[in-house]
Amino acid sequence: MKLRNMIGAALCAAITLAVPAAHAQNYKSEYKLSIVVGTTFPWGQGATIWSDLVRERTDGRINIKVYPGTSLVQGDQTREFTAIRQGVIDMAVGSTINWSPQVRQLNLFSLPFLMPDYAAIDALVQGEVGQELFKVIEKAGVVPLAWGENGYRQLSNSRHPVSKPEDLKGLKLRVVGSPLYIDTFTALGANPTQMSWADAQPALASGAVDGQENPLSIYTGAKLYDVAQKYLTLWNYVADPLVFVVNREVWESWSEADRKIVREAALEAGKRQIAIARKGVTPQDPSLLKEIEGHGVTVTSLTQEQHAAFVKATKPVYDKWKSRIGQELVDLAEKSIAARTK
Repeated sequence: MKLRNMIGAALCAAITLAVPAAHAQNYKSEYKLSIVVGTTFPWGQGATIWSDLVRERTDGRINIKVYPGTSLVQGDQTREFTAIRQGVIDMAVGSTINWSPQVRQLNLFSLPFLMPDYAAIDALVQGEVGQELFKVIEKAGVVPLAWGENGYRQLSNSRHPVSKPEDLKGLKLRVVGSPLYIDTFTALGANPTQMSWADAQPALASGAVDGQENPLSIYTGAKLYDVAQKYLTLWNYVADPLVFVVNREVWESWSEADRKIVREAALEAGKRQIAIARKGVTPQDPSLLKEIEGHGVTVTSLTQEQHAAFVKATKPVYDKWKSRIGQELVDLAEKSIAARTK
């Protein structure tokens, strides 16, 4: 009887051990995680943190490899969301801007001058607006897990300082592949040119375009001051939240325990990534700005009156896109920002 009990216990233990092992046999040997930039940028650091946490906490069952430069879609960042939905890409830390052609509600963050400060960004992504947008993304066939941040997009050019809308007249500026950006810069009198980030850097170096708009972490990480981008305007006209996501079929192929691990790792990586993205670019810590000035860059900070002139010039664009994005969503965003704790 004792022997029978021992054999039974051993069989139960073997079966228990075999269940996760058998489940893991259905897992891929590698999961492809896409990002637009390199792994040294704050954006890329967030992806690396996530992949490392997941690998460690699943004991290697979920092995994630980061693919920078949107290499899984030949550098075309506007195709990334579709590729995730189709299963060409397993996971991503993606830009709300790049995914807005497929998910129109994500254009919210690109409404000119919607978010006046970091507290406003937080009020949106960590509140009701963020929850609503996650529902939209999930309905589109992709599982969203956490928010990250690429940061406020600032303006640089090789010609002259920009402190008023008239200074943009005729400037050829690289913008992302979004109609909203074309409308915004056209309203300001510039000549916006859609171009992938992979093509943008050589275009700036050759002078094919005069300028671009990107967060300061991208500006410094790509050393744009070395490709004639010597005039920088701080105007905080839009911000670019990031989203940590997984392809739906991949998500459903994992055990419930592993899904919990991946979600918690994404939330932790998102918080750490946001802290990295804001380092050196806040009023409390402007160290990155000082570093930029050290490269001979002329930095222009707008006064309240100058800022108001840009807001006024882009108001028709804001109003036009408010209905396209969704009146209720934009109203909720405006109310959330008004009620924020500064």
